[in-house]
Formats: sequence, structure tokens, C-alpha cells
Amino acid sequence: APKSTREFTDEEKKFWAYQPLANPAVPKVKNSAWVKSPIDAFILAKLEEKNLQPAPPADKLTLLRRATYDLTGLPPTETEIKDFLADTSPTAFEKVVERLLASPRYGEKWGRHWLDVARYADSTGNDEDHRYPFAWKYRDYVIEAFNDDLPFNQFISEQIAGDLLPSQDGNEVNRRGIIATGFLALGPKAVAQQDKTKMLYDVYDEQVDVTSKAFLGMTLACARCH
Repeated sequence: APKSTREFTDEEKKFWAYQPLANPAVPKVKNSAWVKSPIDAFILAKLEEKNLQPAPPADKLTLLRRATYDLTGLPPTETEIKDFLADTSPTAFEKVVERLLASPRYGEKWGRHWLDVARYADSTGNDEDHRYPFAWKYRDYVIEAFNDDLPFNQFISEQIAGDLLPSQDGNEVNRRGIIATGFLALGPKAVAQQDKTKMLYDVYDEQVDVTSKAFLGMTLACARCH
């Protein structure tokens, strides 16, 4: 077949996954008093562009409920509500956020988002749906990674090649790294497939698919046939 001479279009080159990290200038806004952080300026600039006004500040109870649901997936307790409403210090909300981030519930709530990316399940799904009896170890690894503030570059490395990395605690076996590679071991598997070679390549294909989607923002599995 003749070699393709097609070039990427300018629109394709602008796809977000291909853009290098940048440090854009903070936009100038009219209502500068509303801005409490640089992020606010980006939000307000777009609002002003559309001639829209920001919503009024939330009351303390609403703010507490939003933060608690966002960070832990749970409502605030009665004691937490009373304590926050009674705290009139300038750092009252900051203390709430630090408390919520320190809660084990934080990792359980936000780890679930990554488990969705990693197509986490307790079984193979597909034809015969066999159990993964130790899948929970990978689940707990993800939860601990969030709760322990594991650096994202390490989080990536351990899931792709944790079994090849040296142990950080001095042990001969990098148990934690091996568990992290559950990212690759999970996923649907057609174990009843009679063509075992095809079954094996289906597994490889699925691993390429989830890795490229999770870390590159691209779907590379189509390269199998193209």
C-alpha cells in the first residue's frame, strides 16, 4: 500500500492532550475586589466577557456542606456544623479544609475517580465473569495514594512498572509496586475464548487502551489494526 502523505490539521494539533504545560498570564478584570486567588481572575474574566455577575458568597453552612461533600462524599456532622458556625476566626474555613483533607474519607471519595479511570472491578466481566480475589489490594493502594499525598509522577510509575522498581522500605520485594500494577492486571478478559492466542492479544490491546487513555489522553488501541 502507498505510504500516507496526510498531515495533521491545525485543529488536530491544537487538541488539548498535545499541548505543553503553560503558565498563562492572569487576566485583568474590572471587579478586582472579588478576586481572592489567581484562579478567581480566570473565572471572573469569562463571566465579565459574557456580561454576567458572580453568584453571591455562600453562607457558612452551605460552604461547609459543599466542602464536606466535595472532599469526603459525606455530609457534615452536627458537631462539625456547630464548631464551624461558632468559629469566627479568619482561618475557620482553612481549618475545615485541612481537617477534611486529613480524613481517611478523602482518599475513599477521590480515589473512586481514579478507580473509574482504571476500570476497576472485582471480576473479569465478559463471558464467564471470574472473580479477582485480590483486586481490593489495588483499590486500597489507590485510596492510600490519595490519603498519603503520593506524588503524581510516582503514582504513574508504580502503576505502569511498579514490579520493576526497587523497594523503598529496604525489603527485597517491592510489594507496594507489585500491587500498584493491578492497574494493568485488571480489566475485562474473555477467559472462555477458545483461541488463546487471540485472547492474549485482546488482553494486551486492552492494557494499551487503558494506559493511553489514562496517561496520554489518547486512544492508541486502534493501532492494533491500523
